Amino acid sequence: MYRPEIKVLDCTIRDGGLMNDHQFAPELVRNVYKAASEAGIDYVELGYMADESQFDRAKFGAMKFCREDDLAKAVDGVDNGAKLSVMVDIGRVDPEAIPPKSDSVIDMMRIASYVKDIDKAIDLVNQIHAKGYETTINVMAVSHARERELDEALIQLEKESAADVVYLVDSFGALYSEQIAYMAKKYISLMPSKEIGIHAHNNQQLAFGNTIEAIIQNINYLDATIFGIGRAAGNCPMELLLGFLKNPKFDLRPILELIGSDFLKMQKEIEWGYTIPYAVTGILDLHPRAGMAHLKTEQRDDFRSFYEKLLNEANV
Repeated sequence: MYRPEIKVLDCTIRDGGLMNDHQFAPELVRNVYKAASEAGIDYVELGYMADESQFDRAKFGAMKFCREDDLAKAVDGVDNGAKLSVMVDIGRVDPEAIPPKSDSVIDMMRIASYVKDIDKAIDLVNQIHAKGYETTINVMAVSHARERELDEALIQLEKESAADVVYLVDSFGALYSEQIAYMAKKYISLMPSKEIGIHAHNNQQLAFGNTIEAIIQNINYLDATIFGIGRAAGNCPMELLLGFLKNPKFDLRPILELIGSDFLKMQKEIEWGYTIPYAVTGILDLHPRAGMAHLKTEQRDDFRSFYEKLLNEANV
């Protein structure tokens, strides 16, 4: 699938860090950035820009905060380096503390927002965009949004936000390809001046397939992670996405090398990827936290009881 407008964003460290409080060795962070750059990936998202007054540095790793000196250690000296992205959560950052783009190694800032907080997201993204950064708004949990409220939010984003890209985010891995196609058409029709992105979760092993569907529907910004690492069931695997994109600028070899050298071992230490509890939460369109909690119990392999418990709680 060759289309020059397509941009690939690697969020391995940012999304994978949700599984271990971002306690990644600096060498691994640099290796991911270097491999992604060598592979021709357009953007690498190394973490969150969280306020240190709200989160304890003793508990969370450096990429929870993405301070300039920590980012510089990850990217300095990498030839033809990918653009650098960070994620900003509403209420967890002081926009006044964000330096202008001319004083930062960061290229893009992405704001994560639920539909109910779209006013706050627009205010924050406009402040950040005015500082010179590329910007996105990632509309989370669209599978839970009421259609009229989602439509109103998208229209408002088109009219009032300076965001370059608006992301369709399948937070619970609950959507199927037909729904992705329907949502993609909605986003494109209601926001004709915006680029559209896709961030898919793999609860039902559909993250890759749904990303392909998004590409077919002319979505150009694509999120993926190395070996699918990410919270709970994880994300669209970067190695599959690059294999699908028939663009000669992408080189799969650095990604495959890093999986063999680092990620196979890491997966034995940090559990992520498709499992039955995450499949159940995806089928029921629920947050994966219930699956994450179940996998920490002695009854982690009692899948029927887990399913029945969630059915009863949802009154299905």
